[in-house]
Amino acid sequence: MKRRKFSREFKIEAVKLVTERGVAVAQAARDLEVAESVLRRWMREQVEAPHSAFPGNGQMRAEQAEIAALKKEVARLKAERDILKKAAAFFAREAT
Repeated sequence: MKRRKFSREFKIEAVKLVTERGVAVAQAARDLEVAESVLRRWMREQVEAPHSAFPGNGQMRAEQAEIAALKKEVARLKAERDILKKAAAFFAREAT
């Protein structure tokens, strides 16, 4: 089964259906053929960050991009630290 993808506009309209038109979440989810939990998550994302909600097509929010960059830097620093540990152990062994 292939995962369904929804456009940003579809998600915004689905949230508006509940928030502005007063349709119950369960009813809107049935009408749109999405899970109720998915619709509630869309609503939560829209409330938390209205302008950056639903970036789409693999784009990350600014916070997620920063976290990814920091994780990459941490991995690089750990690799450097491990190299230095191995070098110190090597030279300590050679000195004796």
